[in-house]
Amino acid sequence: MAEGEHLVVVGAGVSGLTTAVVLAEAGMAVRVVADEVPGVTSLAAGAMWGPYLVEPKEKVDHWSRCSLDVFQRLAVEPDVTGVRLTSGIEASRHSEDPPEWATTLPGFRPVGCGELPAGFASGYRFTVPLINMPTYLAYLQGRLLAAGGTITRGSLRSLAEAGPASAVVNCSGLRAGSLVPDPALRPIRGQHVVVANPGLTEFFSEDTGLSPDLLCIYPHGDIVVLGGTAIDGHHDPAEDEVAAAAILSRCVAVEPRLAGVRILAHRVGFRPTRARVRVEADRLPSGIRLVHNYGHGGAGVTLSWGCAAEVRRLLADS
Repeated sequence: MAEGEHLVVVGAGVSGLTTAVVLAEAGMAVRVVADEVPGVTSLAAGAMWGPYLVEPKEKVDHWSRCSLDVFQRLAVEPDVTGVRLTSGIEASRHSEDPPEWATTLPGFRPVGCGELPAGFASGYRFTVPLINMPTYLAYLQGRLLAAGGTITRGSLRSLAEAGPASAVVNCSGLRAGSLVPDPALRPIRGQHVVVANPGLTEFFSEDTGLSPDLLCIYPHGDIVVLGGTAIDGHHDPAEDEVAAAAILSRCVAVEPRLAGVRILAHRVGFRPTRARVRVEADRLPSGIRLVHNYGHGGAGVTLSWGCAAEVRRLLADS
């Protein structure tokens, strides 16, 4: 694509904003259109870099590594970007080998039983980016505006309504189910509890596999984000008090300093999930170029910069 071409990015979650930043900083005239600014699901994320339960593996490995490189640079200014390099432990209640991606992270080493909470059989320590999503999404919006991009709040009934434009980029997340339409897309409901930080500086995460009950402790300065849930197919946006109580109970069992902490907020979002992340070129019925970038499941933050770079390449080749 030539500099100055007018692009519309549909969606203002982490994928949409990151893609818009990459395109605007490449010299494109970019307008973001979204009914939620920023996207509620991205605001609800924990968030820790890690390519969990997402395919296709070869592309995911590349996209996630690209994003990791960017996050490591952004962590130089954590108060501005919301990105911090944080040490901690990922553990399992079974004897599990670490995933390949974890072994490449700074400070990686297996930990012994003496370093693990009761009930855990294996684990490993590493340093990884933790992202405070409200701060980070505000940073992305500011960076987009500084590059000349614009953001418009509005609800589309179809991707064809996004024009006029030289090309449209579909980063609409779960809304892609109706906008494309894509019946392969489904929600996985997630819930986090945000509490006052009692002094935690390290993260803890349990490898829970396909369980709907997650366990994660992500410190972000004065707050800690506790998780979580992964309820397949659920659409209810209301806080689940029973699930919140269970999250707190699981986290206190691992980190007793969390007992009795002040609850600040509840975050609920819907991970846009499909069998394979969709980043590919297409055409609208009018012939306008269309690039899809959605279906990241719970790895939207992890894949964001790599997928944005892929979108830019696809637009250049189209």
